[in-house]
Amino acid sequence: MSIQEAVTSTRTGHVDTEGDRIVFDVRGEGTPIALLPGTPGDASVFGLVAGPLAADHTVVTYDPRGFGRSSANEPRRYEIGQQARDVVAVLRAAGIERALVVGSSAGAEVGLELATNHPDVVAGVVTHEPPVVRLLPDTDELQTRIAEIYRTAWTEGSKAAFFDFLLLTQLPFNAGEPFTAAEVAAIRPGAEQVPGIDFADYYMKHQMLPLTDYLPDLDRIRRNGVKLVAGAGRLSLDLPFGRTARAVAEGAGAPFAVFPGHHGSLSDPSTAEAWTATLRDALASL
Repeated sequence: MSIQEAVTSTRTGHVDTEGDRIVFDVRGEGTPIALLPGTPGDASVFGLVAGPLAADHTVVTYDPRGFGRSSANEPRRYEIGQQARDVVAVLRAAGIERALVVGSSAGAEVGLELATNHPDVVAGVVTHEPPVVRLLPDTDELQTRIAEIYRTAWTEGSKAAFFDFLLLTQLPFNAGEPFTAAEVAAIRPGAEQVPGIDFADYYMKHQMLPLTDYLPDLDRIRRNGVKLVAGAGRLSLDLPFGRTARAVAEGAGAPFAVFPGHHGSLSDPSTAEAWTATLRDALASL
């Protein structure tokens, strides 16, 4: 298969599991890699990464339940264990017994859960900026603030709460830059009219707490013999999810990789090529 064929040839499939239909794509040939997106991402998040990797790997991308082409049947809930089982179901449906796993943000936690409870399907994990704040020394302060933000979602609206969360975590939703307190204060009065973040209601009320309460069992991952690389963007190193990535590396005794850019730079055309090169280096160490 030529590089061009690997990049352009995509097989789309689906698997019905635990009440929902999960849609996935497979491209390329070679050692299997499963790419796990964060929220509210779907397979398209890895659009700039999956193609180049498919030149010499079998690359699996998918839409998590409730996003993209996958269904969201009621009762809709979010649980890391189920998310990991969905990935196992996708791999099985794609005819893949074992794969390298690359997860970013929420997907990074799913990768850690796979390494913990499904080590038989995991050949190694690259976990990029997982929101595992319980590993941080200031976790009590962070979790208290997150609980306040959760209450805000129900009392003042999910979009206002979402901007509070972005301010706390310093995620780069502001043209690649974190919001300042002054910017969030100016946005909050009209937050419910801000377009493009309709996912905020589900995220703030149903995903935020499971994600930020998740505590990976790093000792068990080591006992399972799953090789791990933790990484964060260069611009994230001193921010909450850069610090969590460092904590995973230190707790697991794993290498730490510094990626270009910030939390979302894997989908930025200006950094995606360098991001993919860094990922290749991380994968080579597994």
